[in-house]
Amino acid sequence: MPVSIVKKDITKIKCDAVVNATNEYFSPGGGVDAAIHAAAGKELFQLCQTLGKLEVGRVQLTPAYALPCKFIIHTVGPIWQGGDQNERELLESCYQEALKTAVAAKCKSIAFPLISSGTHGYPKEEVLKVALGVIKRFLYEYDLTVYVAVYDKEEYALNQALTADVGAYIDRHFEGNDVFERKPISIDRMMRMPSCDRRAESLFESGKERRIEEKDSDFSFVPDFGSQGSILRHMYDGFALSLMKLIDEKGMDDVECYKKANVSRQTWHKILNDENYKPNKKTAISFAIALELNLKETQKLLETAGFILSKSSKFDIIIMYCIVKGIYDVTEIDSILFQYDQETLGGKL
Repeated sequence: MPVSIVKKDITKIKCDAVVNATNEYFSPGGGVDAAIHAAAGKELFQLCQTLGKLEVGRVQLTPAYALPCKFIIHTVGPIWQGGDQNERELLESCYQEALKTAVAAKCKSIAFPLISSGTHGYPKEEVLKVALGVIKRFLYEYDLTVYVAVYDKEEYALNQALTADVGAYIDRHFEGNDVFERKPISIDRMMRMPSCDRRAESLFESGKERRIEEKDSDFSFVPDFGSQGSILRHMYDGFALSLMKLIDEKGMDDVECYKKANVSRQTWHKILNDENYKPNKKTAISFAIALELNLKETQKLLETAGFILSKSSKFDIIIMYCIVKGIYDVTEIDSILFQYDQETLGGKL
C-alpha cells in the first residue's frame, strides 16, 4: 500500500529516506532525534554541526550513514501554541517539503515520525490527521511508498467519543440490512482490460456490442457462444470485472479509485492484466471503501475474491462499523484499526 501506519522504531524501517524531527540548529535532543543520531553514528552529528540554522517548516537532506536507508530528511516542526499561530500550515509544510525532497532525490520510499507530537506539544491525534492528509494529496500526483511510524498506540489516541463508540459496536457485534442492486456490465468495459481482449473479441459480431444482463443471482441473457459462454460467466463473476462494473456505476475514474483505495499502481496493473490475479482480503476491502459501498455491496464484492466479513473477527467488525458510520477514508480506518491492535489495511503493524 502507498501509505501505511506502522508500529515500529523508525530507525529500523528499511526504506530510502527517514524523516528526523529536529530543532533549528540540528542539536540532537530527545525522542526521534536522539534515536536517529544514535543509530546513524557520530558522522551525522559532525555533519549537522556544519549546517547552520533550519527554519520551522523547512527541510535539509543528509546522508543516512549507519541507518538502513540512503538519506535522512531533517525538519523542524512547530511548537504548539494553541492552534492560532500558523501551527497547522507549518506542520503541513514539514511533511510536504520532505515528500518533495524525497522525490527529488529519486527515493521510492520514505518513513515519517509524528512530527511535533512530543516535546513540541502538538496534539497527537491532530498530527496524524495532518500527516495523512498531506501524504494522501501528494500521492495523487506521485508514486511513493510512505510509512508513518508510530512507536506504540499510546503515542497517539482517538478521541474518547469515537473510541467508546467503536468499542460499544464491537461489544454488541453486527447486524445489517442493506440491499444490493446488481446492474449490467458492457463488453466495452471488458475490452478496456488488456487481459480480456482475446476473450472479449468473440463476443463481438459485425462491430456490434452485445450486453449481458442478470437478474438476482442468475443470468437472464447469455448468448450461445459455446465455450466462450462459460468463460464469460467466469469473467463476469470475478473480482476484476465486478470491480470495473462498480467503478463505472459510481462514475469514478480508474486512477481516482485505486488512489483512494490506497493501492499501488503495480497492484492495479495486476488487476487489469493478470487473469490469474487474486487480491488479498485487505485489498478487496480497500476498494470497497474507496467506492463507498454499503455493507451488502461490500460483501458481494468480497465474495468474488473468496472472502466475507465475519462477526467473529474484530478486524471485520471494525470495517463494518466504519461502513455503517460512513467512514470511507482508508487511512482514517487504519488509525482505528491501529488503536485496537489490528493489522491495518495499509500494512502490517
